[in-house]
Amino acid sequence: MRIRSFSALLTSTIALLFVFNSCVKDKCTRRYVYWEPVYRTKDEVRANIKNNSSREIERPGKIYIRGNYIFLNEIDRGIHIIDNTNRSAPKNIAFIDIPGNLDMAVKGNILYADLYTDLVAIDITDPQQVIVKKFTENIFPERYYGNGFSQNPAMVIQDWIRKDTTVQIDCGGNSGLFGGLKSADVFMSPLSSFSGQAGPAASAGGGSPFGVGGSMARFTIVNNYLYAVSNSALNVVSIANGADPVFSNKVQMNWGIETLYPFNNRLFIGSTTGMFIFDIANPTNPVQLGTFSHARKCDPVIADNTNAFVTLRSGTTCQGFGEQLDVLDISNLSNPTLIKSYPMTNPHGLAKDGNTLIICDGRDGLKFYNASDVRNLSLQKQMTGLETYDVIAFNGWALVVAKDGLYQYDYSSLSNIKLISKMNIKN
Repeated sequence: MRIRSFSALLTSTIALLFVFNSCVKDKCTRRYVYWEPVYRTKDEVRANIKNNSSREIERPGKIYIRGNYIFLNEIDRGIHIIDNTNRSAPKNIAFIDIPGNLDMAVKGNILYADLYTDLVAIDITDPQQVIVKKFTENIFPERYYGNGFSQNPAMVIQDWIRKDTTVQIDCGGNSGLFGGLKSADVFMSPLSSFSGQAGPAASAGGGSPFGVGGSMARFTIVNNYLYAVSNSALNVVSIANGADPVFSNKVQMNWGIETLYPFNNRLFIGSTTGMFIFDIANPTNPVQLGTFSHARKCDPVIADNTNAFVTLRSGTTCQGFGEQLDVLDISNLSNPTLIKSYPMTNPHGLAKDGNTLIICDGRDGLKFYNASDVRNLSLQKQMTGLETYDVIAFNGWALVVAKDGLYQYDYSSLSNIKLISKMNIKN
């Protein structure tokens, strides 16, 4: 899994297609596909963070539920607001334009979201008329652009335009990576993996001030603090005054941090090399309790009172081998131990509701397990025909992000799981 900052994607997602069409007198025609940034001033971007017209879902990222509303990240562009009062017919009602947005979390009536390097606090008391309350700058410095792109603090890359071009180069010669194109003309496609916001299922109740999300979190809220991980750090932000977030601390960690999951004053942090457990009894100063190491693989994690569940999969940035679910004993938080590994196809997000464990197993669909005995997980039902990425699940209801749509299921009876609705994603 993971949602990646542009700096981490730079070397891996440059969309570059070249085809030799002809070769005449030592000159070859080479065709490229590239993306050109669209700049806006910071003031223009900030003024447009409001309820704009709804738009089609194209590249969904984090999912977050608050009351009867679903907040769905459109990777690097903003947040869809979906009225889910009627689960059988959800309505895409508005879009909040937030360039560079990958993550979100909610406490009370305030939604916190990243805008590249900055954190924005948005009042969602009325989701159909949101109001920006504060910008806290430079909390996520790793989100700056480089490689020839402007880092002018007054300018923001709002969007990307796909362009095609044809250039003449020397046949067999070394004309450089882009065949004469300026480095500032060519950049990677702003695509990324699917991800979601994690939180304990119990927090989804109607009386709770917190929202609930999926298992691919990089933002989470515990009491009066927002915790946010970057590739190599855990950021702590005080939200005691909800509309006025204040940066409190940064805890440096190993490189390759993936996901963040809170449980019982603990943070379970998944990385490409293992799972870390941090104690947040002192909320501004998280202290590492223990770690469980594994081969280099993408690593979403959830936990309950006695066990942690970790999905491991190979991927272009994870460079791992094998696809599996690891079940860990966390009764001793300073020394988590492996109980058992279960083979999977390409596991991503996961959720647990009582003794029901739900796993998004990529192209192998959605899997429902009886987890009453973690040493002997029993597959109860598998929903095929969809490629799944992340899931929110509680009280017999599951919200699933898949390649072709946003699905809702009633799994109150595992022998009779029902599709409630599907909201299509634009191909």
